[in-house]
This record gives sequence, C-alpha cells and structure tokens, in this order.
Amino acid sequence: MNSERAYHHGDLRRVILDAALDVIATNGPGALSLRDLARRAGVSHAAPAHHFKDRTGLLTAVAAEGYALFADALAGAPDLRERGVAYVRFAATHPAHFQVMFQPDLHRTDDPDLLAARARATEALRAGVADLPPAGRGEDDRLAGVAAWSLAHGFATLLLSGNLSDAMEGRDPEAVFRSLAGLIFTPEGRAGD
Repeated sequence: MNSERAYHHGDLRRVILDAALDVIATNGPGALSLRDLARRAGVSHAAPAHHFKDRTGLLTAVAAEGYALFADALAGAPDLRERGVAYVRFAATHPAHFQVMFQPDLHRTDDPDLLAARARATEALRAGVADLPPAGRGEDDRLAGVAAWSLAHGFATLLLSGNLSDAMEGRDPEAVFRSLAGLIFTPEGRAGD
C-alpha cells in the first residue's frame, strides 16, 4: 500500500468512525473488524489501531460520540415528555451509536470522554424529571427517572428492532411516544392519581 495515501488520508479517525457506524447499523457491533474498516478506508490494516488502539477502543469512541450527540439532543427538549421524544428520535437517527452506547461489555466504561459524555446525558434526563411537579415524580425522583428512561429506552429499542410495526400502523413514532408518555406522566401527576 502506498504510505503517502495511508498517512495523508485527511481525517482518518472520522473516516474509520463513519465506516464503523455503517457496519454496526447494517450488521451489528459483532461484525466490526479493524482490518475490514482499514480496507474500506483504503489504508493499511495498522492505520485504525493508530487512532483507536483496538476494537474496544473504536467501540469506546463510538459510545462516547453517541453519548455526546445524545446529550445535545436531550438538552434542547423543554420538558420530560419531549426529552423522551428526543430519546426516540436519537435512537432512530443514530441506530449504530444507540446499539453500542447501552452495551457496556463492548467498550471501556472507565474512558474519560465516555464518562463525561454519559454524565451530560444523565444530567439532561434528570433535569427533565426534576421539572415534573412533585406529584408527577412520586416519592423517589430516581425511580421516576428509571420509569421515564425505561419507557423511552424500551420504546426506542422495540422501534429499532421492528417489533412495533403492527402496533404503529404507520403512525409517527414520536407522536405515539408522546401519547404513551402521557399515560404515565401527566401534568397533574402520575396516571391514575
């Protein structure tokens, strides 16, 4: 391989990340190979290791980038319900990031960039729960947060895996999620209060 091409590729890190995201979105994280990504990028098989060290390093970078994008998406939402909608939208538009972010066995959970991005996303989710009236949070803010997270994550996961096709009947996933969230988190408090 021409070393000129390998070392003057432009933003090789970004090229490798984008190729990895394509592979993950199409075939899942198990199909990821640094050698294949190097071939796709037209660089030596050692080039990806220069940027990511190994497959786990690459998946850690994917997860960290995912959490950073996720935190940005959540930060623009005005309330808990819209944070849930942003959660679902993020999963639909970033399926590869979403797959990797929530599988800690795939990445280095102690990576500083990952920890910082995850903390930003967690804070954005917690802020949505904190904005609920006390009756809407129940007795434990953390459990209210788990309920909201479970609803958004479960819905997003079912949506991405195609398990909601019949139930959705062609409806907009964001509108359906808003309806579901309204069943649990009403302005006056919890459903049934």
